[in-house]
Amino acid sequence: MIQTRVLPPAQEAYQYPLLIKRVFQTGLRYETQREICYRGEKRFTYREFGERVHRLANVLTEAGVKPGDTVAVMDWDSHRYLECMFAIPMIGAVLHTLNVRLSPDQLLYTINHAEDKLVLINDEFLPLFKAIEDKMTTVESTLLISDAGNTTADLPNLKGEYEALLAAASTSYEFPDFDENSVATTFYTSGTTGNPKGVYFTHRQLVLHTFALATSCGSFDNNRLFGSNDVYMPITPMFHVHAWGIPYAATMLGIKQIYPGRYEPNLLVRLIKNEKVTFSHCVPTILGMVLGADEAKGHDFGGINIIIGGSALNKSLYKQAKSAGIQLTAAYGMSETGPLIAFAYLNDQVLAGSEDEKISTLVKAGMPVPLVDARVVDANGNSLPHDDKSQGELVLRAPWLTQAYFNEPEKSAELWEGGWLHTGDVAAIDSMGYVDIRDRIKDVIKTGGEWLSSLELEDLISTHEGVREVAVIGLPDPQWGERPYAVIVPQAGATITAQVVKEHLAPSVEAGVINKWGIPTQIAVVTEIPKTSVGKLDKKRIRTDMTSWKEQNSPFLSAL
Repeated sequence: MIQTRVLPPAQEAYQYPLLIKRVFQTGLRYETQREICYRGEKRFTYREFGERVHRLANVLTEAGVKPGDTVAVMDWDSHRYLECMFAIPMIGAVLHTLNVRLSPDQLLYTINHAEDKLVLINDEFLPLFKAIEDKMTTVESTLLISDAGNTTADLPNLKGEYEALLAAASTSYEFPDFDENSVATTFYTSGTTGNPKGVYFTHRQLVLHTFALATSCGSFDNNRLFGSNDVYMPITPMFHVHAWGIPYAATMLGIKQIYPGRYEPNLLVRLIKNEKVTFSHCVPTILGMVLGADEAKGHDFGGINIIIGGSALNKSLYKQAKSAGIQLTAAYGMSETGPLIAFAYLNDQVLAGSEDEKISTLVKAGMPVPLVDARVVDANGNSLPHDDKSQGELVLRAPWLTQAYFNEPEKSAELWEGGWLHTGDVAAIDSMGYVDIRDRIKDVIKTGGEWLSSLELEDLISTHEGVREVAVIGLPDPQWGERPYAVIVPQAGATITAQVVKEHLAPSVEAGVINKWGIPTQIAVVTEIPKTSVGKLDKKRIRTDMTSWKEQNSPFLSAL
C-alpha cells in the first residue's frame, strides 16, 4: 500500500460510523405519514413504524438480548420482519433470517450453527419448530408472533406475544454507536449439496449496499426502476438476502411499502391493484405464479417495474409480462454478494439500437453497479478479454461482499481465492462492460469437446408458444461426454414432443446460434419442475429424476 498524506482530525471530531440506524433515521425524516401496510389489513405510518422499532428494541433488551447475540426470525413477509431488520442489528445484536423452506434437519443445522439465542416464531411455524426443538443447542428463549390473535404457545422460555409486548414497551430507545464492522445479519445459502453455508454482513456493508442500490435503481434515467414516490411490495422472501436488500433502501427513501405475508397469487394481484404497487422484485417462477392467477386474467398491470433475479430472465417471460403491462428488468447477485452486483442498464448505444437489442440487454445480468469490480478469469485465474466471446468464471470485488463463510475456513478460502470472490458462474463481458451469465460452472454441458449453455437452450426452447416452463441439464453420454436433456411443462392444451422441440430449434441451428448437437434428443414432459427453497430450478434433483426416468423408460419421456 502506498504512503499518502493523512492529516490528524480535530481532537473532538466525530468519527461517523456507518450503521443501519443511519438508514432508519433518514427514512423517518421525509414522509412521516406514508404507510407501511400488511396484507391490506394493517396500516402504520412511518412515525408509528419508528415507534414500533423503538418498542421492539426495548422488548428484546428486556428479554435478555445482548450486543453480539444472534436473534432468529421465522415469519412471513410482514411489517414485523421489517421492524426486526432494523431493531435487532441497531441494538448491536445479529439478525438471523431463518429459511423456513429448508428441510427440518437443515433448519436445525442453521439454528445451531449460527448460535441463535432467541427465536421469534410465527405460530404457523410451530409444528416445524417443535419437531426440532429438543435438538437445539443454543436457543434460550422465544417470542410468539400471531396473526390469529394467539397470545401463548408451548414454546421454551416464552417471553410473550409480539404485539402485546410492543404495546407495553416504551417508545424511547437510545440506539448506541459502535464499530461499523460489527456483524448485522446472517443467513444460510440454500444450496442443493451438503449443509447450508452461513454468510454474514456488517453494518458498513449493508449501509453501502443500500446506497448503491438506491443509486442504481433510481438515478439512471435510461432505466429508472424506483424512486421516492413509488409504492413498493416485495415478492421475494425476506429470509432470502434481506429480500435482496430493497426494504432497507425503500425505508431510507420513505417509500410506501406493502408486505403480503404468505404468498397467495390472487392476494398478490389484489394488493398490486388496490395499493397501486409500482415496483417489486421476484424470481421467474413467482412471476409465473402471479401471471397465472385468476385475478390477473385480462388485467393491465399499468407498467409496474419488476426486477427479476435468482434465475435467468428469458425473452419469452419478458414478452409475456410486457403484454400484461409489466416492465421486467434483469439483475444479478447471489447470497454471498449482499446481493446486488449488476442490473440491466440501457446506455445510449443500446437505446439507439433495435427493440430486440434492447430486450436482449434487459434480460442480461447487466452492468456492474457503482463500487463493483467484475472480471472473467480462466481456470488459472488469468483475466480474459471483454469481447463478449471469451467465457470464464465471473469474479468480483465490492465493499459489501461477505468476507467469509461463518466457521467454514476451507470454503472461505475457496470463495476468496486470489483476492477475488468466486461466483461459480460462467460469464462473458462485452466491450461496453455488460455482463452476460452463460451458466453455472456445475451446469455447463460439456458435449463433444464443446461447452453448451443450459441457460441459452432454456431461453430458446421457452420461446415456443406451447412451453410454459423449461429446464435443461446435461447427463453422461459414452460417445459425447454429456448430452443435453430438457424437462418441459407445457401450456394448457399444448402437445410438446422431442420432435416439436427439434423443429423449433432448427432455425437457431441454421443461424449458427447453437450447434446441431445442442438439440436435446430426449425430453421429459411434466406438470411441475423441482425448485429450491428460494424458487430456483433444482438441477441436482432434475438430474436425479431424469436419470431415473431414463432407466425406467418412463412415460414422461419423448425421444427423437
